[in-house]
Amino acid sequence: MKPAIYCDFDGTITESDNIIAIMKKFAPPNWEEIKDKILSQEISISEGVGKLFSQLPSGKKEEITKFAIENAKIREGFSEFVEFARTEDIPLYIVSGGIDFFVYPILEKFGPFEGIYCNQSDFSGENIKILWPYTCDSLCQNECGCCKPSIIRNINRDEDGFTIVIGDSVTDLEAAKQADFVLARDLLEVKCSEWDLNYKGFTTFYDCIEAIKNQIEVKRTL
Repeated sequence: MKPAIYCDFDGTITESDNIIAIMKKFAPPNWEEIKDKILSQEISISEGVGKLFSQLPSGKKEEITKFAIENAKIREGFSEFVEFARTEDIPLYIVSGGIDFFVYPILEKFGPFEGIYCNQSDFSGENIKILWPYTCDSLCQNECGCCKPSIIRNINRDEDGFTIVIGDSVTDLEAAKQADFVLARDLLEVKCSEWDLNYKGFTTFYDCIEAIKNQIEVKRTL
């Protein structure tokens, strides 16, 4: 068994969703309606997130970036979780529906990681444009934006691998279906229960450490 961890960022590593926090702070027109349509899956993640940021002026780049970094609160135990993965030689990938201008600076002091996958931003025009370097492969038609199941499929080609997904929300739903074990909270925990997936709820990353240790021990005894 060769475990690999694919961990969400917004609402998972951070205690709240950074995109939602930005929208609450800078309040572009109809942002709540767009947000609700994303969460209900009425519109795709890429369409919704693209619309949200397209209403914010590029001239506010420094102000928005500063707010996002200062507002983010890291979930308890994350630093220890990163060290646990390093000690156990478990690859830790960050797979995020967040945006590069806040994901990278927030994570900088905790790295390096095996890889960071997130959406990108373009501030060269009048309004912010979101770019999608990790789009869906031929097996996914959900217009995910940063397509987590496609990333997992591309990286995890070892049939003996044990895929662990950690997340909380709509961007993690399809990734959870690719996992051997899911650590879930909020909406993802509800869906994992509905779908009868192999999962465990968590509050802190100390919970994640213990759950992964238990899973590894179980697999070693089989």
